[in-house]
Amino acid sequence: MTRTAVCLMGPTASGKTDIAIGLCERLPFEIISVDSALVYRGMDIGTAKPGAEVLERTPHRLVDIRDPEEPYSAGEFARDARQAMDEIFAAGNIPLLVGGTMMYFRALIHGIARLPAADQEIRRQIDAEAEIAGWPALHAELMQFDPISARKLNPNDSQRIQRALEVYRVSGKPLSEWHAKARSSHTPGDVEYIRIGLQPEPRQALHARIERRLNTMINNGFPEEVKVLRERPELTRDAPSMRSVGYRQFWTHALGECSLEQARYKALVATRQMAKRQITWLRSESNKVLFDPLEANVIDAISTFLIPFFDA
Repeated sequence: MTRTAVCLMGPTASGKTDIAIGLCERLPFEIISVDSALVYRGMDIGTAKPGAEVLERTPHRLVDIRDPEEPYSAGEFARDARQAMDEIFAAGNIPLLVGGTMMYFRALIHGIARLPAADQEIRRQIDAEAEIAGWPALHAELMQFDPISARKLNPNDSQRIQRALEVYRVSGKPLSEWHAKARSSHTPGDVEYIRIGLQPEPRQALHARIERRLNTMINNGFPEEVKVLRERPELTRDAPSMRSVGYRQFWTHALGECSLEQARYKALVATRQMAKRQITWLRSESNKVLFDPLEANVIDAISTFLIPFFDA
């Protein structure tokens, strides 16, 4: 029997959490977080993680499940999300997958390639090359042999450029070829996904929300949170957790390499770029229904759309 889950997808600062909590008041949803930063303990302010009272009232699965020193992959997310969905279905409720990490949604819905394992020596070589030439130059190199992957990446997206180069150097095959093979061999499971996309209009309104939220984070102690994380002996700026937008820029400030205002500006630009990439991905996703999260009564509108799918 096919089971039905709901995906609530949208760019950063689009109000996903508030909308998800509102939906939980109208339908028997349980939330599964689809966010690559919320998985980490101790990363609270810079991720806009829901507070303890909110999480107690409306629990979010896959939040605070890793220490920042530990990596967490899209494949691990897909495995953990499927297990969480099984538990939610068994309890007679509906999984509500909420977040903006589009790679995680893709891994869950479309399958994921079994990529070559990480090679730390090759990663060190790539990082050394980036120190000399810069990430845009390595992005241009990637464009030569894997233009499909390169076109999806910002020229300064160090983590994903590094992984795409690493996969090619380890296997001799472009990352896009691995992903294409995974999609062709992926067989849908017994879950049907209703995809709700949040697309704020106009774009300037989203930019204003991003800036207000960043300022609130700073006022609430985000720079101090990063300084505490920096004191962890096993945590470095190269850890996947510290490559998250905002943490990367304020780690540089914690090292004294830039001023607070410079870190704020760099984080603001990086967050806007991330939102643009999320919106681009959302537009490319098929079978989704779009709502403007900035409109009044958007929760009512989404509820009205969803209720017929779950009427007994």
